Amino acid sequence: MRDDDLSVGGLLDPDGAHAQIARWREQVEQMAGNTQAMSDRLREARVSAADSNRLVEVTVDSTGRLVDLRLGERVRNVSPDMLARTIMQTIGVAAEKMGERAHQIITETMGPDSVAGREIAKRVVQQLQTPDQTAERGDDRQRW
Repeated sequence: MRDDDLSVGGLLDPDGAHAQIARWREQVEQMAGNTQAMSDRLREARVSAADSNRLVEVTVDSTGRLVDLRLGERVRNVSPDMLARTIMQTIGVAAEKMGERAHQIITETMGPDSVAGREIAKRVVQQLQTPDQTAERGDDRQRW
């Protein structure tokens, strides 16, 4: 608290205290509105990605959850393992793109200087990061 907050027109002055409380209330209401707008936009956000061979196209939501999967005609010509790897890699690409999109939404709604916005963006990006999708899984896994 600054010394001038306690002077005439400051917190110890009834009029100053009311004015300060009104400013705090406006700030809280603005942040609540921004947070609601961010939440609404993130809830509706979808990002799609396709592999370079156009075997698969995936769409993920803001949590990285797969919400759509489209398979091209050429999937008949690839092995199930190759198709599975391609799907998983493409989901990873879509999730990475969603992280970028989520960061953009958060910055637009919360503001680039918002500490809360930066923390939310950091957590969303962490949530969307996936382990290396291309890692070998060993021969002991169940085969279809």
